[in-house]
Amino acid sequence: MADLEKLVEELSNLTVMEAAELKTKLEEAWGVEASSGGGFAMPMMAAAPGAAGGAAEEAEEQTEFDVILKEVGPKKINVIKTVRTVVDGLGLADAKALVDGAPATLLEQVSKEQAEDAKAKLEADGAVIEIK
Repeated sequence: MADLEKLVEELSNLTVMEAAELKTKLEEAWGVEASSGGGFAMPMMAAAPGAAGGAAEEAEEQTEFDVILKEVGPKKINVIKTVRTVVDGLGLADAKALVDGAPATLLEQVSKEQAEDAKAKLEADGAVIEIK
C-alpha cells in the first residue's frame, strides 16, 4: 500500500503546470475524464459513424472551450491579478508562473460564456487570448 502522507506531501508541492499534466496522465491511464465539479466522470463513448450519420456528428457545435494566454502584453501585473480571478483557487505564485510561462492554457473545457468572459477580462488588461 502506498504511503498516503508522503503522496499528499508530494502532490502539495506540484506547480499548476505539473498538476495539469498529472490530470491528463491520470485521465489517460484510468480512461476517465475530469469533470468541472472536481470529480471524475466516465468518458462518453462515441458511436461508430455510419455511412449517413458520420457527417452529421462532425458538424455538431463545440460546447467546451480552452482559454489560452498567448501573450502577456504591457500590463503584466494586471494580467496576473486577472488570471487569479479567472482561474479558481489559483495563488499569486501560481498565477505569476502561468503568466511567465505564456503561452499557457488557463482554462480547459469551459462553456463558451465562461471562455468569452475570461477573454474579455484579460484582453482589457492587454493580454492576447486565444479560445480553442
